[in-house]
Amino acid sequence: MNVCKRAVALGSFGISLALISGCSATTDTSEPQIVRMLTHESFALSDELIAELAEQGIQLEILATGDAGSMTASAVLAAGAPTADLIFGVDNTLITRAAGEGVFAPYTSPELANIAPEFQSLTEEGLVTPIDFGDVCINVDTQWFADNNVEPPTTLEELPALANRLVVQDPGTSSPGLAFLLATVVRFGDSWPDFWTQLRDAGVKVAGSWTDAYYTDFTLNGGDRPLVVSYATSPAAEVIFAEDPSVSAPSTRTLVDSCYRQIEFAGVLEGAANPAGAEKVIDWLLSPTVQADIPLSMFVYPVRTAVELPPVFAEFTPVVTTSAELDPAVINDELDGILSRWGQVMGR
Repeated sequence: MNVCKRAVALGSFGISLALISGCSATTDTSEPQIVRMLTHESFALSDELIAELAEQGIQLEILATGDAGSMTASAVLAAGAPTADLIFGVDNTLITRAAGEGVFAPYTSPELANIAPEFQSLTEEGLVTPIDFGDVCINVDTQWFADNNVEPPTTLEELPALANRLVVQDPGTSSPGLAFLLATVVRFGDSWPDFWTQLRDAGVKVAGSWTDAYYTDFTLNGGDRPLVVSYATSPAAEVIFAEDPSVSAPSTRTLVDSCYRQIEFAGVLEGAANPAGAEKVIDWLLSPTVQADIPLSMFVYPVRTAVELPPVFAEFTPVVTTSAELDPAVINDELDGILSRWGQVMGR
């Protein structure tokens, strides 16, 4: 959350449409076919993989626009007459709504059989394909807690007592902010507004974006809040992007009890100019080489089985097995009401 790094750059928001070409010249004498992919600003894969796709006859043009929410909104507005051939990055908080608006054309990838069983049925009846997943979680600056002789939280229930040390994001403008709100809905059921009332009264800070919260308010980066809504992979990113090469372990950890699962999907756009090319790109996104590239390119996890995670992931950000989830259909039916109620509680 560099636009290429999910754990470092995901969460910044914008609405401008930028065309980024990530292809290289094909070695074939024939002209490669152009396939346009609409995605969010945090999409990234290795240049070598994009070049290999061009060598296979597909010139991938990437239309990157804002975060997942603004990208999905633009796809809904253009449903049936898209400017791209496929879309990547619609997540499970938005997928049912997009499917219901006629955004997608049916396609079932033969690679679907190679993904983990828990994702195989998540296709909105053959309209979309799961590509990756991740977890939004509270990140804890363990060094701050140690230095200040304060016991760090281990459960969601402990957060109100530390609310004046917590920064979250507005769920109306931030994807991780929305995921954390949904995590509290899953945990507390109908009483979730009471939990947020406690946070409000005890001094929680609400930032407009992940970037503001993580880079301005979080103590790791000079702020005064040692608790921040971020990603399960953020500790690994802390090590990978450390300015000091001697850093071998993060000073932060994930509050596993707070995590909410996000799944990203790709789909052929209804009315696409090149649907056959779009299908090939979806197959490519599920290929072993692309799936293996996803962790260090976008700081999320691959859905394909038998893909080995990088050592830094395995050591510091193993896959959370207890993440909260809501059925996408339930989210579709209740999201507007949840956001409205949250705004009332928080006075926003």
